[in-house]
Amino acid sequence: MSIALPILRPDSADVGQTPPPAPGQARGPGRLIDSHGRTIRDLRLSVTDRCNYRCVYCMDPDFRYMPKRELLSLEEYLTIARVVASLGIRKLRITGGEPTLYQRLDELIAGVGAMGFDDIAMTTNGSLLDRMPLERWRRDGLDRLTLSLDSMRAQRVAEITRTAATPQTVIDAIGLGKAAGFHPIKVNVVVMRGVNDDELADFADFAREHAVELRLIEFMPLDSSKAWSRETVVTADEMLAAIGRRYELVPVESCDPASTSLNFRFADGAPGRIGIIASVSRPFCGACSRLRITADGKVRPCLFSHEEWDVRALLRDGAADEEIRDFLVDSMWTKQAGHGIGSADFTAPARTMSAIGG
Repeated sequence: MSIALPILRPDSADVGQTPPPAPGQARGPGRLIDSHGRTIRDLRLSVTDRCNYRCVYCMDPDFRYMPKRELLSLEEYLTIARVVASLGIRKLRITGGEPTLYQRLDELIAGVGAMGFDDIAMTTNGSLLDRMPLERWRRDGLDRLTLSLDSMRAQRVAEITRTAATPQTVIDAIGLGKAAGFHPIKVNVVVMRGVNDDELADFADFAREHAVELRLIEFMPLDSSKAWSRETVVTADEMLAAIGRRYELVPVESCDPASTSLNFRFADGAPGRIGIIASVSRPFCGACSRLRITADGKVRPCLFSHEEWDVRALLRDGAADEEIRDFLVDSMWTKQAGHGIGSADFTAPARTMSAIGG
């Protein structure tokens, strides 16, 4: 099998030093809102742009990382976490790149775990979890793990990731996570037409066998070469139809109105669940509650933002928490109403997912 997908380049977005000031109505105690009436409660915090995989839909083999001096320090990440907690952020997801490559991850987890967040999660490819202190992370406040697996076939996994990884790599990581007390464990799958869409029912088998929440993700336009097209997208309806030919699924209502996924259980009561993140065919922008901060300290109001705001400069100038809080309030007031993927004038953001954070 030969996989040919567009190669992504590590280009940068348009970076503004200071966002325009938000109006007084945006400045309430303990809250963060945008100009479209949405309350921001979730932070995606990227702690590195580095990864030990070179997935064909994300990174080419010659991808150049940012110099380490441009990435935030542990103290700067913790300052951001402390400030967003004071603004009402209740959920924090640690992302990368591959966050297990971040050398001070243990200290970061312990630090944010003491800040009173309702939920702390981490997204990882799982390949290094056998070297990680999972039980300590659980005690220190990490609540959930999300892993990544894009095929059930060993050769295909190797070709997609450009590594020696196999499905067993993730199966072993699931076992380690469960043994350390993480529940539920989620497994992300980026579904790509002509690459792994013939495995959709097999992914459902995997969810049942390993009792995990499998998240099928529509392939999103995050390639700076702008080679993405709708023809590469397998829609939520197509995924459900493919699984439905093997298993009956029953919708599960989410208790979180800002949930990113359409959730289903198996009608026969088998363990495991299916979630579908349909960013392209069924966008959920109207309920979006997310803020993203990249490893180099750029505030991205939306995954598909073309503008980002540089909070690193404030952090390195020794700004007080109040100044950083005002900066984040101003930044989030610029959050767009939606990503606009379906519009004729849509253009993909310059940064790739590895540089933005999952």
